[in-house]
Amino acid sequence: MMKKLNQYIVVMYSSLLVTAGMTSCTSYLDKAPDSDISETEAFKDFTNFEGFTEELYNCIPEFEKGYWTNSWNWGEDEIQNVGIDYHMVYKIDQGDFWGWQSSHDGWQSGFMDRNSFDTNGDRFAHSLVPGCWYGIRKANLGLANIDYFVGTEEEKNLLLGQLYFFRGWFHFQLMKYFGGMPYIDRVLPADEEFHEPRLAYNVCADKAAADFRKAADLLPIDWDNTKVGSNSKGKNQLRVTKIAALAYLGKDLLYAGSPLMNKTVTGNASYNKEYCQKAADAFGELLALVESGATQFGLLNFKEYSNNFYTMGQDGKVPGQSVDGTVTEAIFRGPDYGDFNGTNWGLSKQFFACNADMNDGGVLTLPTANYVNYYGMANGLPLDDPESGFDKTHPWKGRDPRFYNDIRFDGEKLIKGDISQESDAASKAAIAANPMNSIRYADLQTGGRWRNEEKGSRTGYLLYKFIDNSCNKVDQGYGWAQHFNIHLPWMRLSDVYLMYAEAVAEATGNPNASDKAPLTAIQAVNKVRERAGVADLAAKNTATLDKFMSELRRERAVELSWEGHRFNDLRRWLLLDKAPYNIKTSQEFERVKCDPEHPENNEVSGFKEKTILVRNFTEKHYWLPLKISDCSIYPEFKQNPGW
Repeated sequence: MMKKLNQYIVVMYSSLLVTAGMTSCTSYLDKAPDSDISETEAFKDFTNFEGFTEELYNCIPEFEKGYWTNSWNWGEDEIQNVGIDYHMVYKIDQGDFWGWQSSHDGWQSGFMDRNSFDTNGDRFAHSLVPGCWYGIRKANLGLANIDYFVGTEEEKNLLLGQLYFFRGWFHFQLMKYFGGMPYIDRVLPADEEFHEPRLAYNVCADKAAADFRKAADLLPIDWDNTKVGSNSKGKNQLRVTKIAALAYLGKDLLYAGSPLMNKTVTGNASYNKEYCQKAADAFGELLALVESGATQFGLLNFKEYSNNFYTMGQDGKVPGQSVDGTVTEAIFRGPDYGDFNGTNWGLSKQFFACNADMNDGGVLTLPTANYVNYYGMANGLPLDDPESGFDKTHPWKGRDPRFYNDIRFDGEKLIKGDISQESDAASKAAIAANPMNSIRYADLQTGGRWRNEEKGSRTGYLLYKFIDNSCNKVDQGYGWAQHFNIHLPWMRLSDVYLMYAEAVAEATGNPNASDKAPLTAIQAVNKVRERAGVADLAAKNTATLDKFMSELRRERAVELSWEGHRFNDLRRWLLLDKAPYNIKTSQEFERVKCDPEHPENNEVSGFKEKTILVRNFTEKHYWLPLKISDCSIYPEFKQNPGW
C-alpha cells in the first residue's frame, strides 16, 4: 500500500476550494494551527517533496470498499435485492441521479461523495469528488513550488510527472461524470474572486491531455529501474508510470471523441475522428512498448485471471499481478486503505445468495440476466447468432470461459463443508435419493430454494467474479486465515487493448487498421479473447465498422464486467436510455436433468427472460447533477441541463 511520507509537511489550506472556490467542501481544507511549514522546508529535497506529493495517491477512493457494502456498477449490469434502497445503483434505477451527493441522501450513496473527506487510512473517509478538488489544488501547489526543489534531474522528473498526472486524472474524473469544468492549472489565492466558466468538454479534455502527455514524457516505465525507485525495489507497484499516463491520455481523448461528448460540443452524435486518431496514437504508443516486451505489463494467464480482482492465501497482497509478481495487468490502482480484512465485513458476503437457511439478509449484488447474455459461446459468436450453437435446453453448455469464471448458475456445487441445516432425517433421506436436493448445490431455477427477491437471487444467477467458491458461511473462504482481499484496479491492460481497437476503428472506419502498435483493431480484440480461450472474431462480424463495433461493445461488456466501466460506456455511446440497455431482467426456467459433476451439461425447459424493471431515462440523465450549493457560488458555474 502506498504510504504517505513525512506527513508533517502536508499543509491544509483554508483558502477557496481546490478549483472553483466551492464553499460546500471547504471544511477538509481548514488549516491546522501547527501546519505552517515554510516552502523551502516543505519542498527543499526529494524526501520532503515526495512526502508532499504522495498524499495525492490517498485522494483516490476504493470504490469497492468505501462502505460496509457497496455499489459501483450503475449500468444495466447489476441489481440488488428487494429492500436495499440506499445504494447508488437503486437510486440510478429510479432516475434519482442526485443520490450521488451525501448532502442529498446520506453517506451511503456511493464512492462519489461522503459526509467527510480525509486522506488518512480510513477507507470510509475517501470519496471521489472532494478528493478530486483537494488533489487538483495539491498538484498545483507542488507545481508552483518546484523551483524550491534542489535535487537530481531524475528526482525532479519523477515529482513533476506525478503532479502533472494527478492534475489531469482528477480533472478527467470530474469531466467523466459532469462534463466540461473549469480547468484549474494554478494555485488560487484566497482573496481572488473566481468567475471562470465551465469549459466546453473538448477544451477541458485538451488541457487534461497536455498534462497526461507531460507526465508520460517524465515518468519511468518501471520505478524499480530508477535510482530513486531502487531504494524501494519491489514495493513500487502502485506508483504512476509512463504506461499509466499514456493509458489515461488515450482514455481522455477517446472520451472526448465519443458520441456523447462530441454531441455536447458539436451537436453531432457520431464519433469525432480527430480525437479518436489522437487516442489511437496514445494507446498505440503504449501497446508498442508492451508488445515489444519493454514493460512489466502483460495479460495474466487465464488461470490467474482472478488475481486481477482478489487474492487469497497471499498475506493480503493487493491484486493486479501474477502470483509470482512477474506480470502486472493492473495499470493503475489506488491504495488499499487499512488492513485487507476490510473486504470481509460486508463486501465478500454481498455476492453469495442462498436462501433464508443460509443468508442473514443484508445487501446482495446480483448479475442481471440481460447482461449475462452478453457472454457468448466459446466459438466466439454471440448467443443470438444462428451459427453459435447456443441451445436454450442446455443454456450453460459451450459458453465463453469467462462465463464459468464470473457467473454461477443452477446446479453448480458451491458449498463443500458440513451443512447443519440438513442434518435432520428427512433432509438426509432426500439427499440420499437425489444429491441435487442438497442446499450445497445452487438451486436457481424458477421457484428454487436459492430464488428469493429479498434473501436470494432475483435473477437466476450469482456474481462470483470477485469471490472464490469457498466464500460462504460454511466453508469460510472469507475468514481471517485466508487473507482474502478484494481490490479492483481503476484500469488494466485488457481495457487498453479494447480502447485502442475502438479508437483505431472509429478514426479510420476500418477494423483492419492499426496505429503505432503492431496490432490492428481486430487483432487487439482477439488478443483479449485468446487469453480467455475464446475464438477470434468471426469474419462476418468484422466485415463492416458497425458489425465490428457491435462485437467490440459486447467484448467490453464481458471482459470488463462489473468493474465499474459499463455505466460510463453506455453514457458515452449514447445508449443509456435506449432499449435494450435500459432494462433489467431475470432468467426463468425449470430444471429437467442435472449432472452434479458437470453442471454445464444440465438440461432445462421454459428458458425465457422476465423484465424486472425498465429505467425511464431522458437526455438529462447523461450527466450527473452538480451540487446546488456549488452552482450557486457564481453565475458562470452552471448546472447541467435538466437538473
